[in-house]
Amino acid sequence: MATGQLQQHGTHRLVRHAASKVPEVTVYFWIIKVLTTGMGETASDFLAHLLGPIPAVGLGGLGLVAALALQLSMRRYVAWIYWTAVVMVSVFGTMAADILHVGLGVPYLVSTPFFMVALAVVFAAWYASEKTQSIHSIHTRRREFFYWAAVLTTFALGTAAGDLTAVTLGLGYLGSGVMFAVVIAVPAIAHWRFSLNPIPAFWFAYIVTRPLGASFADWMGVSSARGGLALGLGPVTLYWTIAILGLVGYLAVSRKDVATAES
Repeated sequence: MATGQLQQHGTHRLVRHAASKVPEVTVYFWIIKVLTTGMGETASDFLAHLLGPIPAVGLGGLGLVAALALQLSMRRYVAWIYWTAVVMVSVFGTMAADILHVGLGVPYLVSTPFFMVALAVVFAAWYASEKTQSIHSIHTRRREFFYWAAVLTTFALGTAAGDLTAVTLGLGYLGSGVMFAVVIAVPAIAHWRFSLNPIPAFWFAYIVTRPLGASFADWMGVSSARGGLALGLGPVTLYWTIAILGLVGYLAVSRKDVATAES
């Protein structure tokens, strides 16, 4: 009887794990995450220049809704669907931050704390409802909604923070990129050497990936007069997109970002 119950419990845990809607956190996860942040930054700016701000925001919003609807309709993690949703969150998250600054004239010194408060509210509501913010627990629709709300807010926050350091504080895009490359090591070291809880360590690093990738992408795309390499927003978007497609394609085939129990 006890053995049967144990087997049933183990099977139940395996089924729940197999239904995970997010990838395992591996080195591939962090590389693609940084690439999506940079690609989203330059794609957003490129579309705004090409189509105008309002049509670009409308197109980005439609893309976001479509990508999230597809992701939410899935019963388990599918690499290309998940990362398409992340890309669209990146593009629209950039637009959300830019709307406050460019469209409404809100300074980055104001929008950055605003998005920090918004993220704190999302996390507080998530924990109050689910008692955890672990990405390894994304097995229900409600938790998935909280997860994507947090992801969207981290992208907006990271965009504002990156522009704050690069523009308002005068570090420039390369300087900001280097600074955030150092900052992202903080949660890793704190977790490794000082036993920082893995959940805040993960979300700390997740937030920093946004200004890290966006700063380097902007540095590559903007003119030399602005301290960049002047490669152009369109080409940089294309280069980073190709890199994302290559890595996601590899993961879709190899399934290296899927837990062993799911294989």
